[in-house]
Amino acid sequence: MSLVKSDAARRVVDPKEAFTEESLLSRLLELPRGVQKWSAGRMGWIVPLVITMLAGIMRFVNLDHPHALIFDETYYVKDAYTMLQAGYELQWPDDANPGFLAGNPVLAGGPEYVVHPPLGKWLIALGMLVFGWENGMGWRSGPALFGTLSVLFVTLIAQRMFRSVGLGAMAGLFIAVDGHQLVLSRTGLLDIFLMFFAVAAFYFLLVDRDYGRRKLAAKVAAEAAANGGIPTKKQLLYGPWIAWRPWRLVAAAMLAGAVSVKWSALAFIAIFCLIAVWWDTQARRQAGVKHWLSAAFFRDGPLAFITMIPIIGVLYLSTWTGWILSADGYSRQWAAEHPGQGLSFLPNWLNSLAEYHRSAYAFHQSLQSDHDWESGPFSWLAAGRPVLFYLETRGVGVDGCTAAETCRQAITDLPNPLLWWTGSIAMVVLFIVWLGNRDWRAGAILAGIAAGYLPWFMYPERTMFFFYTIGYEAFLILAIVYLAGRLISRHYQDPVRQSAGIIAVGLFVVAVLLISAFFWPVWTGETIPYDQYRLRIWMPSWS
Repeated sequence: MSLVKSDAARRVVDPKEAFTEESLLSRLLELPRGVQKWSAGRMGWIVPLVITMLAGIMRFVNLDHPHALIFDETYYVKDAYTMLQAGYELQWPDDANPGFLAGNPVLAGGPEYVVHPPLGKWLIALGMLVFGWENGMGWRSGPALFGTLSVLFVTLIAQRMFRSVGLGAMAGLFIAVDGHQLVLSRTGLLDIFLMFFAVAAFYFLLVDRDYGRRKLAAKVAAEAAANGGIPTKKQLLYGPWIAWRPWRLVAAAMLAGAVSVKWSALAFIAIFCLIAVWWDTQARRQAGVKHWLSAAFFRDGPLAFITMIPIIGVLYLSTWTGWILSADGYSRQWAAEHPGQGLSFLPNWLNSLAEYHRSAYAFHQSLQSDHDWESGPFSWLAAGRPVLFYLETRGVGVDGCTAAETCRQAITDLPNPLLWWTGSIAMVVLFIVWLGNRDWRAGAILAGIAAGYLPWFMYPERTMFFFYTIGYEAFLILAIVYLAGRLISRHYQDPVRQSAGIIAVGLFVVAVLLISAFFWPVWTGETIPYDQYRLRIWMPSWS
């Protein structure tokens, strides 16, 4: 594992040696001298795939239980059904759920006003196409699939960042067994899709980081070789252009997916684009470029903008195709009905869509509806008010209840308490570590947390829920794994300290697994005696 800069990356070398491709790669990718590329080998794919298979089993087993529209499934599942019928959301009567669950849906007619983009509902609808809309397997299989794939990407992210298959496995295992991610993977809500696209975008930006640095090393080394071993002063003023960045384009597509699920992903777009440019800026500095900061403003930044933002915009618009092609989607004819208003210089369909977005944004800003399970971002750090998605009482002999009195079936998006509380502490520790040594890994993890967490403080009066935190949960896990990696690092060359670190980390992993097994019944709606249910309610605010 390489959590600190290697001696080879720090040592002073002859100027002519400093600009060889080998030397540049050693500095830019923090590799030992003579090593051109870090590789996890076969285990780098076997381990992530095994963990992903485990996660898939946990998410798909008994997925159709309960046969009910739990919490906001009452909106998104029925929206997904109507999108299969019309390409956009349609209205339902107030008492539509019993008929829908009985396989006899009755629509109210007319378009429905919704305030989230279409992609998440289309992904729920795809599951309905495969497994049918009449059962929970159909409307939850999309979230289960994307939740499972999120585990794969978190494993690959940690493996690439920390250059360790073991730490990658730890991150993947933690996210696989955590109840927060598990419940949202097993529920027909939108937020798990946002998480998937956010972590996928982050992974491809990491791949792009390595790709761009290799290209930079190759170009600078070629210029140096053509000039007797050292680039000219002119060549080192701003450094070479690195125009073709295919992995950055893939990352942009993933960011488009995120914002096409929920607009809260706009923060991920802004922060991820900034850190991508910052990584390029630091690469130029490490390569010996004189005006490395200016290069960020005049080369890296504009190039990233013109390659990423148009892709995000075009792909986002494409997710509205069903609404665009319709004649009577909600507000579809607004421009025709209000000539000269809005952005009248745009085509009518685009002007109508812009007005729709203005209206939806105003709704989000002013959403202040009291809810029993709402919570604010300050309480999220302690998982103070997880959402109870489902709770039913079962009498003796019903659904396997063998208790003396009654049983409970509950589904709460409560995270593994040990993981979540440790992650909140790790976030603070990581910030202190980053202030001390400016490790790019710590900064990148903190950026992911900031993108998913900090924007919610801008709307203190808005109704919010704990499950919004799924957007940054993966980065809390990465913070834990980062600190675990430092505990077991060989860099300190102290066998006693390292052994103690390994034992501590191992005990922590075992404790996480045991706690997840303990909470499994209230994550999956198992029938358990009432006293066993209460045993899992550690805080009054959890019930």
